[in-house]
Amino acid sequence: MNENAFWRLIEACRPSITDPEGDELAAALIARLTNGPVSDVVGFAEQLSWALYRLDRKEYSDDLSSDQFLYTRAAVVAAGRDEYESVLRDPERFMPYANDLVWAEALLYVPDNAYKHLTGDEWDRSTRYSYESYSKTAGWAGE
Repeated sequence: MNENAFWRLIEACRPSITDPEGDELAAALIARLTNGPVSDVVGFAEQLSWALYRLDRKEYSDDLSSDQFLYTRAAVVAAGRDEYESVLRDPERFMPYANDLVWAEALLYVPDNAYKHLTGDEWDRSTRYSYESYSKTAGWAGE
Protein backbone atom coordinates (compact mmCIF):
# COMPACT_ATOMS: atom_id res chain seq x y z
CA MET A 1 0.00 0.00 0.00
CA ASN A 2 1.49 3.32 -1.01
CA GLU A 3 0.89 6.66 0.69
CA ASN A 4 -1.92 7.70 -1.66
CA ALA A 5 -3.77 4.41 -1.14
CA PHE A 6 -3.38 4.82 2.63
CA TRP A 7 -4.94 8.28 2.62
CA ARG A 8 -7.72 7.19 0.24
CA LEU A 9 -8.55 4.38 2.66
CA ILE A 10 -8.60 6.76 5.65
CA GLU A 11 -10.91 9.13 3.75
CA ALA A 12 -13.22 6.34 2.59
CA CYS A 13 -13.60 5.02 6.14
CA ARG A 14 -13.93 8.28 8.07
CA PRO A 15 -17.37 8.60 9.65
CA SER A 16 -19.53 11.53 8.63
CA ILE A 17 -20.06 12.54 12.27
CA THR A 18 -17.54 13.22 15.03
CA ASP A 19 -15.84 10.06 16.25
CA PRO A 20 -13.86 11.26 19.30
CA GLU A 21 -12.18 7.97 20.12
CA GLY A 22 -11.73 6.85 16.51
CA ASP A 23 -13.72 3.66 17.14
CA GLU A 24 -15.93 3.99 14.05
CA LEU A 25 -12.97 4.79 11.84
CA ALA A 26 -11.02 1.85 13.25
CA ALA A 27 -13.93 -0.55 12.73
CA ALA A 28 -14.41 0.58 9.13
CA LEU A 29 -10.68 0.27 8.42
CA ILE A 30 -10.54 -3.21 9.91
CA ALA A 31 -13.55 -4.28 7.86
CA ARG A 32 -11.91 -3.00 4.67
CA LEU A 33 -8.51 -4.47 5.43
CA THR A 34 -9.89 -7.90 6.30
CA ASN A 35 -11.41 -8.09 2.82
CA GLY A 36 -7.99 -7.94 1.23
CA PRO A 37 -4.66 -9.70 1.45
CA VAL A 38 -2.37 -9.59 4.47
CA SER A 39 -0.01 -7.41 2.43
CA ASP A 40 -2.61 -4.61 2.61
CA VAL A 41 -2.57 -4.82 6.40
CA VAL A 42 1.22 -4.70 6.44
CA GLY A 43 1.21 -1.78 4.01
CA PHE A 44 -1.36 0.07 6.11
CA ALA A 45 0.77 -0.45 9.23
CA GLU A 46 3.85 0.89 7.44
CA GLN A 47 2.05 3.98 6.20
CA LEU A 48 0.42 4.61 9.58
CA SER A 49 3.73 4.33 11.40
CA TRP A 50 5.37 6.68 8.87
CA ALA A 51 2.59 9.26 9.27
CA LEU A 52 2.82 9.13 13.07
CA TYR A 53 6.61 9.20 12.98
CA ARG A 54 6.59 12.36 10.88
CA LEU A 55 4.59 14.12 13.62
CA ASP A 56 7.02 13.02 16.35
CA ARG A 57 8.65 16.42 16.74
CA LYS A 58 9.31 18.72 19.65
CA GLU A 59 7.26 21.61 18.28
CA TYR A 60 4.11 19.48 18.54
CA SER A 61 4.55 17.99 22.01
CA ASP A 62 3.90 21.00 24.29
CA ASP A 63 4.62 18.99 27.43
CA LEU A 64 2.12 16.22 26.67
CA SER A 65 2.65 12.82 28.26
CA SER A 66 3.94 10.20 25.84
CA ASP A 67 0.48 8.59 25.61
CA GLN A 68 -1.29 11.91 25.09
CA PHE A 69 1.23 12.82 22.42
CA LEU A 70 0.81 9.49 20.61
CA TYR A 71 -3.00 9.51 20.72
CA THR A 72 -3.11 13.13 19.59
CA ARG A 73 -0.87 12.33 16.63
CA ALA A 74 -3.27 9.50 15.80
CA ALA A 75 -6.16 11.97 15.86
CA VAL A 76 -4.35 14.17 13.35
CA VAL A 77 -3.94 11.18 11.03
CA ALA A 78 -7.61 10.24 11.55
CA ALA A 79 -8.61 13.76 10.47
CA GLY A 80 -7.44 12.94 6.94
CA ARG A 81 -4.68 13.90 4.58
CA ASP A 82 -5.55 17.57 4.11
CA GLU A 83 -5.61 18.26 7.84
CA TYR A 84 -2.54 16.11 8.43
CA GLU A 85 -0.54 18.04 5.85
CA SER A 86 -1.80 21.33 7.29
CA VAL A 87 -0.53 20.30 10.71
CA LEU A 88 2.85 19.34 9.24
CA ARG A 89 3.12 22.83 7.75
CA ASP A 90 1.81 24.65 10.85
CA PRO A 91 2.51 23.09 14.27
CA GLU A 92 -0.01 25.43 15.91
CA ARG A 93 -2.77 23.38 14.27
CA PHE A 94 -1.71 20.37 16.40
CA MET A 95 -2.69 21.50 19.90
CA PRO A 96 -6.45 21.76 19.34
CA TYR A 97 -6.43 17.99 18.92
CA ALA A 98 -4.75 17.57 22.31
CA ASN A 99 -6.92 20.20 23.99
CA ASP A 100 -10.14 18.64 22.71
CA LEU A 101 -9.05 15.20 23.88
CA VAL A 102 -9.85 13.81 20.44
CA TRP A 103 -7.11 11.22 20.36
CA ALA A 104 -8.20 8.34 18.09
CA GLU A 105 -6.27 5.72 20.05
CA ALA A 106 -8.24 2.96 18.30
CA LEU A 107 -6.47 3.77 15.03
CA LEU A 108 -3.25 2.35 16.48
CA TYR A 109 -4.73 -1.13 16.83
CA VAL A 110 -6.17 -1.43 13.34
CA PRO A 111 -3.23 -3.39 11.89
CA ASP A 112 -3.15 -5.81 14.85
CA ASN A 113 -6.87 -6.51 14.71
CA ALA A 114 -7.02 -6.86 10.94
CA TYR A 115 -3.98 -9.14 10.91
CA LYS A 116 -5.40 -11.37 13.65
CA HIS A 117 -8.73 -11.57 11.82
CA LEU A 118 -7.02 -12.63 8.60
CA THR A 119 -4.43 -15.02 10.02
CA GLY A 120 -5.59 -16.02 13.48
CA ASP A 121 -2.16 -15.03 14.78
CA GLU A 122 -0.87 -12.12 16.83
CA TRP A 123 1.33 -9.67 14.96
CA ASP A 124 4.55 -8.37 16.46
CA ARG A 125 3.95 -4.92 14.89
CA SER A 126 7.42 -4.52 13.45
CA THR A 127 7.40 -1.58 11.07
CA ARG A 128 10.20 0.40 9.49
CA TYR A 129 9.44 3.47 11.63
CA SER A 130 8.55 3.50 15.29
CA TYR A 131 5.54 5.62 16.07
CA GLU A 132 6.18 5.59 19.80
CA SER A 133 6.47 9.07 21.23
CA TYR A 134 9.94 10.61 21.19
CA SER A 135 11.43 7.86 19.00
CA LYS A 136 12.27 10.20 16.11
CA THR A 137 15.61 11.48 17.37
CA ALA A 138 15.91 14.12 14.64
CA GLY A 139 12.51 15.51 15.59
CA TRP A 140 13.74 16.30 19.06
CA ALA A 141 17.11 17.70 18.03
CA GLY A 142 15.56 20.52 16.02
CA GLU A 143 15.10 19.56 12.38
